[in-house]
Amino acid sequence: MPECLFCKIARGEIPSDKVYEDGRFLGFRDIQPQAPVHVVVIPKKHIATMNDAAEADAQILGDLLLVCRDIAKDENVAEPGYRIVINCNKNAGQSVFHIHAHVLGGRHMTWPPG
Repeated sequence: MPECLFCKIARGEIPSDKVYEDGRFLGFRDIQPQAPVHVVVIPKKHIATMNDAAEADAQILGDLLLVCRDIAKDENVAEPGYRIVINCNKNAGQSVFHIHAHVLGGRHMTWPPG
């Protein structure tokens, strides 16, 4: 199994402030939150970037968004609004090369984001 930071968190080798976990996904609070609610959601399967996702990963990618939706509901930001962000590679801000989504909410978001 890959030795990336998020794989280690998924295996429980590095502690995290978990808000969601099932057999395929883990959601935990970001250690440098950019909003009052900032949860990182990862598939437990290692996929480095969106560019590395295969057609066979379509179900995982779709379910990742549904887990984000459920976390937004659980964190009480679904109705006022929330943002889901997936960065791909360094220029987009990806710093951990294990595909992940950020669920951000609890404040008004502006556009453009970057």
